[in-house]
Order: sequence, then structure tokens, then C-alpha cells
Amino acid sequence: MLDTVLDDRQREAWRDVRHLLGRLQDLLVRLGAELEGRETFDRVVAQLDELFLLVIVGEFNSGKSALINAMVGQALLDEGVTPTTDRVTLIRYGAGIRRLPRASGVEVVEAPVELLREINLVDTPGTNAVLREHEALTREFVPRSDLVLFVTSADRPFTESERSFLEIIAKWGKKIVLVVNKMDILERAEDADRVIAFVEDQAKALLGMAPAIFGVSARAAAGAKAGGDGERLQASGVPALEAFVAQTLDRRERVRLKLLSPIGVGARVLSDASTLVARRLEVLRDDFETLDRIEADLNLAGEDLRRDFRFRLTDVEQVIRDFERRGHEFFDETLRLGRIFDLMQRERIRDEFERKVVADLPRVVEKRVEEIVDWMVDRELKQWQAVMARLQERQTVHAERIVGRVDAAFAYDRQRLIEGVRREAQRAVEGYDHQAEAKRLASVVRDTIAGTALLQVSALGLGAAVAALATTTLADVTGLLAAGVMSVIGLLLLPARRREARVELQQKVTDLRERLMRALNEGFETEIAGSRQRLLEAMSPYTRFVRGEGDRLAALEGEAGALEDEIETLRARIEAL
Repeated sequence: MLDTVLDDRQREAWRDVRHLLGRLQDLLVRLGAELEGRETFDRVVAQLDELFLLVIVGEFNSGKSALINAMVGQALLDEGVTPTTDRVTLIRYGAGIRRLPRASGVEVVEAPVELLREINLVDTPGTNAVLREHEALTREFVPRSDLVLFVTSADRPFTESERSFLEIIAKWGKKIVLVVNKMDILERAEDADRVIAFVEDQAKALLGMAPAIFGVSARAAAGAKAGGDGERLQASGVPALEAFVAQTLDRRERVRLKLLSPIGVGARVLSDASTLVARRLEVLRDDFETLDRIEADLNLAGEDLRRDFRFRLTDVEQVIRDFERRGHEFFDETLRLGRIFDLMQRERIRDEFERKVVADLPRVVEKRVEEIVDWMVDRELKQWQAVMARLQERQTVHAERIVGRVDAAFAYDRQRLIEGVRREAQRAVEGYDHQAEAKRLASVVRDTIAGTALLQVSALGLGAAVAALATTTLADVTGLLAAGVMSVIGLLLLPARRREARVELQQKVTDLRERLMRALNEGFETEIAGSRQRLLEAMSPYTRFVRGEGDRLAALEGEAGALEDEIETLRARIEAL
């Protein structure tokens, strides 16, 4: 186990690496997304305390298996011109040569080779293997490596597929050593130098640095070891590679790389997670804008409604003013000497007042208020339609941009909520019962009038309720006319009684107008608030998701940023070990 070969400083760094990677795992769980390399990262963390892992990769027929056989000095692995390695092979130290099949395409080979006491070798299928699962095995195992030997062939160095695969390895933050195999096929030294220079230039351009490069002939080395030909073995270049692995990668360096390896994988996964969080937040920013636009639309609609409502109330007030004008004309016509005998008949005066003054007041009030009610109901319907249009636009405009850029679970949850709210709005629009809504709103106004006037008019229509209020409050005026004539001796007081009746009428009409306007205003404000609340409640699942997910992702974004800083700090500490 790795812990048994660490000094105090290394052990402290090892514990810090485990702690940091554990926090990163927790962040990934809370992010709740399937990221590329997530499972590999979990395995890397689990294998942090295992021995150093040296992974050999390259295209098939580049000589990977031959190189391993040459390094261990035994023909442990099959060689050939076709893809012979059909699984990952882990080579470790053992008292004798044994092959232990394992699940998931990994075979274990044990051999009594000194090199393997602190280093495990891994042979992988070719990156361009005909069987695509070979490449998948290779790509899955590479992130778990501590050092990668990338083998290319002198007869076709640095192919396009090799370049693509090397770029993937580099993104995992792995230390890479390039091995150019089959150098023995090059007859002239200048050709060998040209191949090495070409590989070096290509690696610099791709990696931004010059990795260690070794030109070798694995087959020549194997033959030289078998025949005891020391001079030919040195010429094969394999001893130089072995010396690099054994000496340059001493225990201190191996521990350093062992700790840096999961740090590199963690940084890669964290980068992907940060990108995912940023993309989710980008989508949510548009969702926030949608919610803000809907909120602004509702506010603007409310302002427009109030302005238009005040304008429409003037029609109702004009009906009341016409009623008051007819009342004054009635008094001027009735309170005069020529009608002295009529004034003594109270019921007759009252009937005449209702016929000439109240007249069509109920019908006209009913009509004007119905127009206002219809207008308000229509505006509420249009608000639902506007919300539905906003959400439809949100679905359509951003659908293609979201697909492929945001993980499926997040996109599904979000789209499901938008669709749910949009369907709710559509149901509200399609099932909107204009008559029922108008009746309900008219009932609100009628009941408000009944409440303010203390009248039992719940069974009456709106116009009848207003008429009942008018005739009830104006009974004193008509009574005033009859009582005034019967109780006063002489006719000089009729003008005074007429003025008194006009004042009384004005007061009563003012009261009637105030009650009616208050009832309409209260009903109107109640309806605006109720309509807004119904819209907000229909949108609440989507709104809660957007705001809650926004807060959660903002917190994750901050946490990811802090982890990135800690990874770089810890990386610098390990580099200095």
C-alpha cells in the first residue's frame, strides 16, 4: 500500500489530497450530473493508496506488448501484427508467473521482476483497434495512470489518431513520456534523428512543452537480453528508458506523481463540473429574464388597467351626474305653487320621482358596469395569453441551444416545468368562461355595494342593487317635499324647501356615487390582485425551480472556484515535495 512507503510530509500531502478529492466527490454528488470521467474519477480516488501505475498506450502494432516484454525481460504478453491485446493487462510483482482473469476486461499477470515491486505496468489495447471496445478500455484506464508511456512507431510516427488520443491524455493532466519504437527499421542515423525531431516538434505544438522522448527497438532489446548481447541491448535504447523509469522516477518522484495524478483528474472533472454549472446558470439567466419580463408585463398591465379603469369610471359617474341633474329638474318642476295639491300626496310624488328621476338608472348603470366587467375579464384573458406566449417563446428559442450543452436531467426538469406552466396557461385560456367570470366579477361589485349600503340585495342584479340604494337613500328627499308643504303655513317657504331638497339630493347622490365608485374600485383591485395571484401560482413550480436552482448553482459555483484554488495550491505543495 502507498501509505507504507511515505514520509511524514508526503503522508500529510496524501491525506490532504484524499480530503480535497472527497470534497470534490461531494460537490459532484450535489451537482447531480453525469459528467464524462466521473466514474473514472471515483476509481482514481479509491486507488489513491495503491502502488505507482505506469500505463503503456499507443496504436496497435506500435509494439507496446513487445516493449513491456523487453522491459521485464520475459515474454509475458502476446505480440503480433494484428490487435492481439483485447483487454487491459495489469502486470505486478509475484513470486512466480501467474495469470489471474478479472472482470471488466482486466487481466492480471504476476511475475518475479524487481521493477514490479513498487511499480505496476499496464498494457492497453490499441487506440485505433478495429474493435471499438478496445479503445474504450484504453480511454477508461488512462486517467487512472500515474505516468503514461505513449508508444508510436518509427515507420508511421505521430499519426492523426495518435495526436488526438495524446491530446485527451494531456487533458487529464498526466505526465507523458514518448517512446518511438521500431527504430531498428531506420537504416541511417540521420533518418532516426529526423523522426525523433519530428515527434518532438509535434509534441511541443500539441502539449506546449517537450516531454522526454526515447527512441527504442523493443524487439532488438528482447533478443539481446535473451542472447546476453550487452552491446546490442544498449543500442536498442531500452536500457536508457529503463534507467529513466528506475532512476529519474525514484521513490520520491513516484510518490509525487502518484499524488499529482488524482489531482490532475480531479482538476479535469472539476473543470467539466464548473463548465456545466456555468452552462446551467447561463440557461437560468435567460429563465430569470423571462420571469422578470413576465413580472414587468404584469406590472405594466396593472398600470394600464388602472389608467383605463379610471377613464371608464367616468362613464359611470356621468350616469350618476345625469341622475342628479334630473333630480334637480324634478324639484324645480315640482316644488312650485301650481302643484301644491300634488305635493300633499306623498306616494304620488315618490312614484313620480322614481319614474322621472330614477328612470332608467338601473339599466344604464348595469350596462356601464357590465362593459367595465367585460373589459376586465378580457384583460385577464390577455394576460394569460401573454404568459403562455412568453413560455412558448422560451421553449422554442432556446431548445436547440440547450440540447447537447446542458446535462439531460437538468434540461428535462426545467423543460418539464416550463411545459407544465405553459399547459396550465393554455388550459386557462382555452377553458376561460367569459360569462362565468363576468358574472363572478359583477357579483363582487354587487356584494360590495350591498355591504357598503347595508342592504340585503344579494339576490338582486347589479343595476337593481344600485336602484335600491338610490330609492332608499332618496326616500327622505321625496318625504321632505310632502312634509314641507303640509307643515308650513304660507307659500313663501317653498323656495327654501326647494333649495333644501336640492342640497339633500346632492348629498345623497354624492353618497351614492362614492359607494358605487368605492365598490367598483374595491372589486377592481380585488380582481387585479386575484388575477395576478392566479398567474403567479400557476407559474410557481417553474419560478421555485429557477430561483432555487439559481441559488444552489451560485453556491456550487463559488465552492468550485474555491476548490480550483485549493487544487492549485496543493499541486504546488506536491511539486515541491
